[in-house]
Amino acid sequence: MNVQTFRDLMSERPFRPFRLVMSSGQTYEVRHPEMAMVTKSDLLVGLDEDDELGVPTRFKICSMLHVTAVEPLEISSGGSNDGNGAQQR
Repeated sequence: MNVQTFRDLMSERPFRPFRLVMSSGQTYEVRHPEMAMVTKSDLLVGLDEDDELGVPTRFKICSMLHVTAVEPLEISSGGSNDGNGAQQR
């Protein structure tokens, strides 16, 4: 993955939620463009959105070198969440 790929994903309108699949097997969901930020080599993904404030309570730094796939998400998708914003596979 590269910077332009993520810039394109983040700027799509309407925004389409996606899941990052890391080389470790861990996954992270990006459901809103405000919940991720692209840097030169990483994607910062917001986790545990505070419902009252609408901002993440913490974030995970995902190296683009370790992103093995980007999967589209259904808006109403379920999945077992580990409580940290990361999906278990």
